[in-house]
Amino acid sequence: MKKSLLIGITLVYFLPFLMNAQTSEDSESSIKYPQFQFKGLLQARYLESFGENVDVMGVHHTTGEAIQSSFDIKRMRVGVNTKLSEATEVVILVNLADFKSDSKGKVLENAYAKYTFNKYIALTGGQFRPAFGIEELVPVDIIKSFDFSNQYYEFGKNGWTSFQIGASASGAFEIGKVPVDYAFSVLNGNGKNQETDKDNGKQYSSRLVFGLSKKHKINLGLNSGIGKVFKEKVFAFGADITSDFKLTDKFTFDLQIEYKQGTNSNLYFSLPVANRTPNVDDYQMRGIYFLPNLRYVVNYKKLTALEFSCRYESFDSNYKVDSNVRQTYTPMISLEFGKAYTGRIEMGLQIDDFDRNIPDTSTYDNNLFIIQFQCRL
Repeated sequence: MKKSLLIGITLVYFLPFLMNAQTSEDSESSIKYPQFQFKGLLQARYLESFGENVDVMGVHHTTGEAIQSSFDIKRMRVGVNTKLSEATEVVILVNLADFKSDSKGKVLENAYAKYTFNKYIALTGGQFRPAFGIEELVPVDIIKSFDFSNQYYEFGKNGWTSFQIGASASGAFEIGKVPVDYAFSVLNGNGKNQETDKDNGKQYSSRLVFGLSKKHKINLGLNSGIGKVFKEKVFAFGADITSDFKLTDKFTFDLQIEYKQGTNSNLYFSLPVANRTPNVDDYQMRGIYFLPNLRYVVNYKKLTALEFSCRYESFDSNYKVDSNVRQTYTPMISLEFGKAYTGRIEMGLQIDDFDRNIPDTSTYDNNLFIIQFQCRL
């Protein structure tokens, strides 16, 4: 009797899911898989450094032999998104521009599979960008500045952002009338294209995004992470907010603000034992940036829109032991051609100001002029 009752309860519980699965299969039968979507991106630049004896890569040279003007291919990406079924997709992305230097640990960027059960949960495994801030969720070809922030790259070196190998669960739900997106990731934490984890430690990160206003697209993001690197405990956390206001039919104003703080284990383990303190928690990084962007829709012939942005960032890679704040201003004007930045011409400056200059390193004041042409598929 108990066994029959248990079977009956189980059938009642799972029957709706089975019916939904059957409906899904029926709808899929009219759609042929696999489906392929090919993507591409070219970012070509002209760079000119106005810093005294500072080259276009931001490195100071006491000898004065600095390359201060150059053309450059920043990115040449080729990728394909493959839908194997309504629920399953495989994504591959490579950056061929990485072949211009030592390509070890580079080139392959995205290489993951994702299975979506429903809106509440999807599982991702492979090499991907874990959700840990605003910039993780936005492709570099549609950001409102020339490149990602300084904090993005430094937290990437420490295994929290950029391309990492691991697994992730993500989805969406509601708290009352407030929509919430979530993501939870488990990562090796030693970057992309690595044979194995560098140690037996893993890094666990999470992100929650609360939709505070649908009209003005105001979203609040909260990030946190813990883990171990060579048996030392590490952490990271942050908060961010985004908004998008329509001022008139042609003018819109959007704003991004993001703060992050965490253990700089990458710096700690790069130092000789005799030159560092015994406690990894003494080595911490923190930063904040503001990125306002004003967009004017033109729609004149091939010109779609004009954008004006100026990101301000303050970042310190080691604020407890050896503080040296880097302030970066990035004013930029952008001309958009076609839809969704299909074509884009950007011009502006990257102005770096350090509390303390260190000769013959990239920790040195500089003014870099940039013209960037972008074409995306």
